[in-house]
Parts: sequence; structure tokens; C-alpha cells
Amino acid sequence: MILLIAWVFRQVRKPSGPLGRRVVRAMNLGHSAMTDWGLQQVTVPENAAILDIGCGGGRTVRKLAAMAPVGKVVGVDYSAASVAVSRETNAEDIAAGRVQIEPGSVAALPFPDGTFDVVTAVETHYYWPDLPANMREVLRVLKTGGVFVLIAETYRGGPLRLLYGVVMPLLRAAFLSDAEHRDLLTQAGFSEVTTKHVRGKNWICAVGRRPT
Repeated sequence: MILLIAWVFRQVRKPSGPLGRRVVRAMNLGHSAMTDWGLQQVTVPENAAILDIGCGGGRTVRKLAAMAPVGKVVGVDYSAASVAVSRETNAEDIAAGRVQIEPGSVAALPFPDGTFDVVTAVETHYYWPDLPANMREVLRVLKTGGVFVLIAETYRGGPLRLLYGVVMPLLRAAFLSDAEHRDLLTQAGFSEVTTKHVRGKNWICAVGRRPT
């Protein structure tokens, strides 16, 4: 049982192998409603250049491609299993040249400064290796005036705080309060930082803009 629990925790952080691909597909479904809500909090130009960090199974990439029908969406993930599933999920848009899925890490994003209009991160920042430095890396690849959208299903102090207060340390995952999310973005250099929630849920959407 201990080995099984340890395996599940590893798969949540970094899915791998055939079973890891199943985990990623399950996350596609489980996070869909929350992702829809989070993306509704910002305006995505139809011709936007968009980066989704920790793209997982690629469902968010597909949603973004629909929101920016004449734009380009790039997804990156450090899990080979996630990259494979995301490419399957977005095969049609990849063939059309509208989507690109690549291996990569938020610690060193493989893009020039000021590449993207919008950067998203859904259910991933918990596991980033150095949150302050990684946020500055996100800021680097945003264009002036570009928007960063962080969407997650838990924050410290939310309705399910007792449950997540146990689970998140076991996952070795960052467990930030609402104020800590805002401070994280502000200290990285983002402006117009806001956070939003849904009554009765533990969801959080943090938004920041690269200053003009």
C-alpha cells in the first residue's frame, strides 16, 4: 500500500509510462470545468501567441486554440507521457500548424524574451522547483502588456483547507494562501495582480500583467 501511494504521488507530479498516460487523460477530464472558469477571467485575443506551461494532457491547449482561432498555442511539459498525450489530444491543430507541443521546463523556458501575449499554468505551479525564479521566467517570455493566468484547484485557507492541509505536504507541493499568490506575482514583477475564487470550491485564479 505504501508503494502504491508513493507511485500515485509520483504520477501526479510527473506522469510516466503507460499508466502515467492514463493519469494525464484523467486529469484532462477532472480539471476541465475549473479550467473553463479560469480562462473566462481573461480576454484572449483571437490572434494571440499563447504558452501553456505544464500542458499535461493538452485539454487546456485545445481550449486556448479555440479561443485564438488565428493565433498560435505552444504547450510545454517536463513529462514525456504528458507531451505524448497532449500531442494526441491536439493532433489536428498540430497538423494545421496552430499548435506546438514540446518538452520543456519552467526553470528555463526555451523561448526568447517577449514571445507570448498570454501564458497559462493550470494545476502545475505547486510542483515548480523555485517559484520566485520560475515566475520571473514566465514574466521574461511575456510581451509587454501580456497576461499570465494561474489556475489551480487549491489554496491555503480555502473551503477544503483541512483536507489539502494534509494532502499537499504529502505531495511535496507548494500550498500558498490567496495573499501569498498575489505576493508571488507582484514580487516577480507583475502588475495589476488579482485573484478570484468560486464560492464553495477551493479554486483560485491569479492573474498578472507584464508592465508596459
